[in-house]
Amino acid sequence: MLWTRWLVLLLCWGATGSEEQADERGAVPAEVRSDSRRERSPPPVEPLDFGFVPAAVYDTHAYYEPGSMGILFHMVHAFLYIIQPNPFPKDLIVKVIQQNMGGIKIEEWRKPENVVLLLQWIQYESGFLICATFGVVFVVLIPVIAMCFCMCRCCDNCGGEMHQRQRKNADCHRGFYTASLVATTIFIIVGVLIALAANHNISSQVKSTRRLINTNMRDLKTFANNTPAQVDYLTAQYTTAKNKVLSDLDNIGPLLGGRIHIQLEKSVIPSLDTALRMAGAMRETKEALENVSSSLEVLQDGVGKLQASLSGERASLSNTLSDPACTNGAVSHTCNTIRSTLSQLGINADFSKIPDVNHALANVNTVLKTDLSNIVQKGYASFNDTPRLVKEQTKNIVAALPRVKGMLDKIGAEIIGFSKMFPVEASLANFTIFLNERHKAIESYYPQIDQMDFYRWIACVAVLCMVVLVMAFNILGLLCGNCGYDKQASPTTRGCLSNTGGNLLMAGVGFSFIFAWVLMVIVTTLFVVGGNVEKLICEPLANRQLFKIIDTPFLVHPEKRNFLPGMLFQNPNIDLTLGGMYRECYDNNGLYHALQLETMFNINSFLNRTVYNRDLAKVFDSVQVDLQGITLLEQAGRDNLINFANSGIGQIDFQVYLTEVNKGVTLIDLLSFCSDLEGQADQLPRGALENALRGHASSIRFIHREQVVPLEQAMKYVRARSTLHQSVKQLQKTSNDLPVKVTNVLSAIDAAEYLIAHNASHVVKQETKAYVQGLVGYFKQYTEWVKNSLTTEVAQCKPISNIVDSMEIVGCSFIIDSLNTFWFGLGSCCILLIPSIIFSVKLAKYYRRMDTEDVFEDGQENWN
Repeated sequence: MLWTRWLVLLLCWGATGSEEQADERGAVPAEVRSDSRRERSPPPVEPLDFGFVPAAVYDTHAYYEPGSMGILFHMVHAFLYIIQPNPFPKDLIVKVIQQNMGGIKIEEWRKPENVVLLLQWIQYESGFLICATFGVVFVVLIPVIAMCFCMCRCCDNCGGEMHQRQRKNADCHRGFYTASLVATTIFIIVGVLIALAANHNISSQVKSTRRLINTNMRDLKTFANNTPAQVDYLTAQYTTAKNKVLSDLDNIGPLLGGRIHIQLEKSVIPSLDTALRMAGAMRETKEALENVSSSLEVLQDGVGKLQASLSGERASLSNTLSDPACTNGAVSHTCNTIRSTLSQLGINADFSKIPDVNHALANVNTVLKTDLSNIVQKGYASFNDTPRLVKEQTKNIVAALPRVKGMLDKIGAEIIGFSKMFPVEASLANFTIFLNERHKAIESYYPQIDQMDFYRWIACVAVLCMVVLVMAFNILGLLCGNCGYDKQASPTTRGCLSNTGGNLLMAGVGFSFIFAWVLMVIVTTLFVVGGNVEKLICEPLANRQLFKIIDTPFLVHPEKRNFLPGMLFQNPNIDLTLGGMYRECYDNNGLYHALQLETMFNINSFLNRTVYNRDLAKVFDSVQVDLQGITLLEQAGRDNLINFANSGIGQIDFQVYLTEVNKGVTLIDLLSFCSDLEGQADQLPRGALENALRGHASSIRFIHREQVVPLEQAMKYVRARSTLHQSVKQLQKTSNDLPVKVTNVLSAIDAAEYLIAHNASHVVKQETKAYVQGLVGYFKQYTEWVKNSLTTEVAQCKPISNIVDSMEIVGCSFIIDSLNTFWFGLGSCCILLIPSIIFSVKLAKYYRRMDTEDVFEDGQENWN
């Protein structure tokens, strides 16, 4: 059995470690580990593709569909359930086994506990005992009854007297006995057919057993042939993890530098973005100042011309009102009224009083001579150059790649060497040879099995022929009796054919007495054996209750907890059960997981010595990165921001601008003023004064049309006012707390540079650790993949569960179900032979020729 041990050992190398990778790591205080996890969880490791383990395809389909025979099987199962409705006595069987480990002794059964077990067993078997008792009584009484019946008939009793008494309902009796015998014969024939079908089913299924044996043997060979290739595939996939580690080490600059860049950009990029936005604000401020200056010039020019026109018209109107005609008492009031409104004839928005922004514009132009955007872009470039900086500072890692590759190759060689420690191929080759030899040995028994099955078939047919012989006499007797019966013939004058029918029926009765007890012996024996096998083995095996008995702790020995690991590994304390192994194999999981070999072969320490070796860890720990060479904002950029804050934008009185922009062009509506002036002129007497006032009204209308309306509607002036308003609003927004904003930008830059210069070492260490964990994570992925593959894909033990299922199919479905169906049909025939005897004896009286008959003195004859 050496090959079985090697078969168990061949898979032990691939278990993965759930232990700590190193003892010193396990010594870190739990508080520190929990704090580090709380600060930042490790980044996800890039998943590796190890491909698919070469799968084994098994041919056995351990499933049986009985077809039409299933109806008969269900009938037998229902009958057995009626006979034995009690649940499977698992606890009772366990107690019996445990209390009789040393062997069954007669004196032991006198103990009270054994007497209790015996009574419980009798209670469980009560249905079978009652039926078996009935069978024994039947076997004993039938010969006795037959002997008494013969002696009774010899004494002309029990229907032996060849005399038939006259009865008016003789035809009715004869018809009843005929129908009853026909029905009984039909039911007996059905029972014979059931038994014959079961007999034939056994022979046909015995031939199907060869197919199950062949496929199971072929599956075991497939299992033995595929397992070495699967193991080799597992060891070969270590190269995938190794190549990924070497690739990441070769690209340590982009990978590690990228990690560091991502962590630092959370603080660095926002500060540079703020400085870049400030550079944009400088350009926008210059444009706003230029817009304010140009718009102010346009508006000042237009308003100046309007003011000159209105001043001249006001002076001319004042001279007109100085005319002597205005001194007339009736006219003077009107003139005074007009004179009082002359002050309203002026401009409202006076842009000439607004101070210019030339000084601030000059300062901003001076600031913009320094390109702050370019300086900030240099800061971006310097920070984005982190991967190159990391690559330059980790040249020692890249230079150590050949040495690292040698270490990894050594690890791979150790893994392969560990897998080769066990003679897997030789063991499996011996296992294959063993299978071939067993297969040939089994095939050598096929002729003997066929011969034995043929003898069995002949014996069953011979037994059924006993019943068929009785049925032949019954059928022939019924045919001859009914065909030869003549109502007009008297009992003493009945024909030969009718008499022959009666004799055949009595011959059937005689053979029934001869064969019935023999048949019942066979039925009772098969019933007790087949019924108990079905209830105590087949049903528990189908619902896996039988495994629970075998897996009961301390069943075999009071010091051995589990039976299966004690037999396989000489270690009964392993939590391995037959039922658990069957379930794992039924799910087509790996043999390594099904046998729980991880409890026997701990590969964690091996992996810790190989994949997680200290030399490789030293190479990873030598990663050192210094980022102090990164400059985010040059001094020129800082000075530029400070000069912009001191450019004088905040000293501009923006409210003055907004106040003048929001005012109307003139103090009063000139058209209303002209209408009022003409109304006043209408109150004056006709003359030169009236005409002069009307002329002034016409002149003011001309000024409104030619100067005021353009100022209000012409695109040039409208755009200038709008631009002036928007620019002033923008400048007001920009200048609001400008020194504070610049100070905040510089503070953010200083904080980011301080982080890079002083605190980046923590980020570097953190990301370096995460980078190294990613490299180690590739090996963890490999070991985890090996574990999962060993659990579900390598050495899938479906053939083992198929063997158990095939044994259940052959033993229970093929043989026991057919055997139980056979005695079920044969037993029904035996029971029905009793009414057949009664009806045959009764009916033969109406067919046989009598020696004497009843004679009536009046000469009337009635033999109906």
